[in-house]
Amino acid sequence: MDNIKLYLTVFIIRAQYSGLQILSKATFDGGMSTAVFVFYRQALATIFLAPITFFLERKTAPPLQFKICFKMFLLALVGITLTMNIHTVALDYTTPTLSSAASNSIPAITFILSVILGMESIKLRKQSGIAKITGVALSLAGVVMIACYIGPYIKSLNHHHLLGHGNNHSIGGHVNSNKKIWVLGTSLMTIGNITWSLWLVLQGPLLKQYPSKLIFTALQCFFSTIQSFCIALVMERDFSKWKLSSEISLVSIVYCGIIVTGVSFYLQSWCVEKKGPVFFAMSTPLTLLITITFSSLFLGELVNLGSVLGGVIMIGGLYSVLWGQCKEMKDSRIPVAEETKTACFNETQMVNSQN
Repeated sequence: MDNIKLYLTVFIIRAQYSGLQILSKATFDGGMSTAVFVFYRQALATIFLAPITFFLERKTAPPLQFKICFKMFLLALVGITLTMNIHTVALDYTTPTLSSAASNSIPAITFILSVILGMESIKLRKQSGIAKITGVALSLAGVVMIACYIGPYIKSLNHHHLLGHGNNHSIGGHVNSNKKIWVLGTSLMTIGNITWSLWLVLQGPLLKQYPSKLIFTALQCFFSTIQSFCIALVMERDFSKWKLSSEISLVSIVYCGIIVTGVSFYLQSWCVEKKGPVFFAMSTPLTLLITITFSSLFLGELVNLGSVLGGVIMIGGLYSVLWGQCKEMKDSRIPVAEETKTACFNETQMVNSQN
């Protein structure tokens, strides 16, 4: 019974992530500015987290120095504000399926950045090192596959487009005939994944200086709200476009700001606590499968073969990197509890972005 409850919870979390992609895409297809959307989403997330943080941390929170606060501001700028703005533009140019497929490359990118910054090492003569290198290569190959090969389309299960409106970039899930738009969207998605991975890597040292995770998260949401507002002012000066002119826009913002940030945050922590970080990470490809189904049903998206093949290749890379990490942990006898605690926070932090 406990296993059924656990698997059902994992499915719900992955479905919530898929819903994030679908609703965001439907909102952009309806004409809403991506920059304004990011601002509203972050503002609502901040409003949601602020009272929770105040009541839970007001007596136990360590003092916050200006230097640490400024580092949080910069980290929020790179890892949340820029990532979300880049990702939303990329999603507007491409499809939810591509976005879900590309997310499988994040573990490999994170590993590369960790090596560059001296936080990870590669033992090329051991199976763990070979597995990690293989995973990185597969992830890069998957990105190239998605960007360079579109291929035939898989027939949609629905032709009524329950949420889709169509825009200048995609109509009923069709990628614009101008391949440059598709390549640009894929490139932006990759850049967004890089900045997101950099955020995951850099937050570790900062958390050692300020260990309150809830305040850490809430402050970054607050800083990101201010930063996103400034970007939205520059990108969208026509204030008539700041109005939530459709129900789908309002639903999408509320969903992203509360359901994803709040509900998924708790459920994901519970899953990692019960089964560990590897179990949850292994469920990542489920997001792609659910997104393909939901995109077809609600947006009428015609999924192209290139996205599917690229996603499958990146899934292979994901599992290769995860296997290498598990093998390395086993060989070096790293305490499981400590690793679980670290990975749990990294996973829950993903909820406040993406994407």
